[in-house]
Amino acid sequence: MPPQSPYGIIYAPIVKEHLRSIDRKYYTLIRTVIQERLAYEPAEENRNRKPLKRPAFETATWELRFGPDNMFRVFYEVQMASHEVHILAIGVKLRDTVFIGGEAIEL
Repeated sequence: MPPQSPYGIIYAPIVKEHLRSIDRKYYTLIRTVIQERLAYEPAEENRNRKPLKRPAFETATWELRFGPDNMFRVFYEVQMASHEVHILAIGVKLRDTVFIGGEAIEL
């Protein structure tokens, strides 16, 4: 069986704004983890990747968590037909609150 081709990773324009509120030292980690964990089988549930009970950011149906103390959250949707993953938001979870673009949000 031939190896599966990777999914294309597409970032929503607003994600640049979200990253501005995150310390620059984490940018490489964020980019690397997104590429490693979402390029293949992005719609397969595991310990750090789960489907959301209700869509967030209009169409995000999945959440990926990673980083020190699992503090980073990536909200995305998977387009199976076009073989793409759309990154819709990147945030930081501190205690019980997720901050996206420096603002607390409710999920």
